[in-house]
Amino acid sequence: MNTVGIICEYNPFHNGHAKQLGAINGVKVCLMSGNYVQRGEPALLDKFTRAKAAVLCGADLVLELPLTYAIASAEGFARGGVEVLTRLGCIDGLCFGSESGEIEDIMSTARLLLTEPFRAALRSE
Repeated sequence: MNTVGIICEYNPFHNGHAKQLGAINGVKVCLMSGNYVQRGEPALLDKFTRAKAAVLCGADLVLELPLTYAIASAEGFARGGVEVLTRLGCIDGLCFGSESGEIEDIMSTARLLLTEPFRAALRSE
């Protein structure tokens, strides 16, 4: 059985989150920000209420993303989440949501961001 990690905030938990959890086959481990979310904003609901909503909608385990990652920029949030899930030693893959749902568009953008011409242009700006 696969164990899938989800790095999340659930601020607030909504139907899209429930749909994502329902679409995953296997054990679902959510690594969720606590009472503060990206860029240091207070969460709309406390971490226990948000974690309970996730469990009621199919999460098998909800862990707290350490505060230093939770309040970081999107890159720091993601990097920290991947690091924590990797260190667990039991995660087979990650699941994430997107506005478009078009994985090839997401992958082509990711590949572009890793190129030297992009990095050079970013440094010059």
